[in-house]
Amino acid sequence: MKRHSGNHSETKAVRGATDLDKKNGPLATPIYQTSTFEVTDNDEQLRATHSDHFYTRYGNPTNTVAEKTIATLEGVDGALTFASGMGAITTTLMALLKSGDHIVAQRDIYGGVNKFLSQWLPKMGIETTFVDTTEYDQHARAIRPNTKLLYLESPTNPTLRVVDFKKIAALARQYKLLSMIDATFGTPINQHPAEFGIDLVMHSGTKYLGGHTDLICGAVASRHELIERIWETRTTLGNCMDPHASWMLVRGLKTLAVRVARQNESAQRVAEFLAEHAKVRSVHYPFLESHPQYAVARAQMSGGGGMVSFEVEGSGDDARKVSEAMTLFTLAPSLGGVESLVSIPVLTSHAMIPAAERAKMGVTEQMIRLSVGIENADDLIGDLKGALEAVAAPQSVQVG
Repeated sequence: MKRHSGNHSETKAVRGATDLDKKNGPLATPIYQTSTFEVTDNDEQLRATHSDHFYTRYGNPTNTVAEKTIATLEGVDGALTFASGMGAITTTLMALLKSGDHIVAQRDIYGGVNKFLSQWLPKMGIETTFVDTTEYDQHARAIRPNTKLLYLESPTNPTLRVVDFKKIAALARQYKLLSMIDATFGTPINQHPAEFGIDLVMHSGTKYLGGHTDLICGAVASRHELIERIWETRTTLGNCMDPHASWMLVRGLKTLAVRVARQNESAQRVAEFLAEHAKVRSVHYPFLESHPQYAVARAQMSGGGGMVSFEVEGSGDDARKVSEAMTLFTLAPSLGGVESLVSIPVLTSHAMIPAAERAKMGVTEQMIRLSVGIENADDLIGDLKGALEAVAAPQSVQVG
């Protein structure tokens, strides 16, 4: 008799793809570190082609465990893993679009995706119109007869804007469009876009899903029909995950819920501290009441996430000095791991975007992005306090 698998995210993260029938076997997922699989005859060879026991570029049992766990967490039919987050995005878009198609995308998205949409897809005859993230009338006005997909990110990098899933899903239904979201910042613990009608949920698994800053991967979760189309393209492009990296992802997923719970709590405290600091101009965090989409965030997210961005009073040089004065927040790109990180978006995630476009996104030289880890929150706040105090406040101008 099949044992109850549990309906909560914490349980799904640990046991989501596990066979719960009692058996004698390994408790930990084995690493199928093999490029190919033998068969008994050619008929079996033909049957194996669409399975995870044929050739690892097509699929692998270790990869399958990771993919099934992610699909279970997102509440959808299936998922696919890729060698990187960008691999997941580029493969999905190439699988679902053709020359002559059009995309409507948020303006403030990850810089690498902005570059792919604005510089690479036009070479393939696919155009993109960029619109303000939370201006849904702009989304509607940008839709053309050849528009096929709405591309989203929520919460956004690095401004932490929050997209109203209900409004976007309704717009996609009205115009018969696909909707795709980069949900990396939100994680499958804090939000479930598919429940609101979003078609494709993408994650840079490098971040929270892996959680330990030791692997590169991407994932896309969706319904069977779309997953099958993306799988066909992935086997051609060849950007599948290595089985050992998949095993590390499976291990990371087991602690996803507990890590994110701690990061939610600590990031909330960090954001509240920064909001009260005299040397901080503004703070971006979905669960601060001052956040412009606070009500939306509270309605569709169970936690504010582990990312906080803020702008310092002063110049870009001041922001750099603050980031370099930190000791517990390590100066490094990426996010979502157990270690707290700090970066300057104009120098890292958004360095490839022209300054004028960054300004439209609200990404300034004074902005600092924090990835809050699982260290003690008081220690992290103390590190921030010391770094801010180490930078001289702007001198007021005396008149008369």
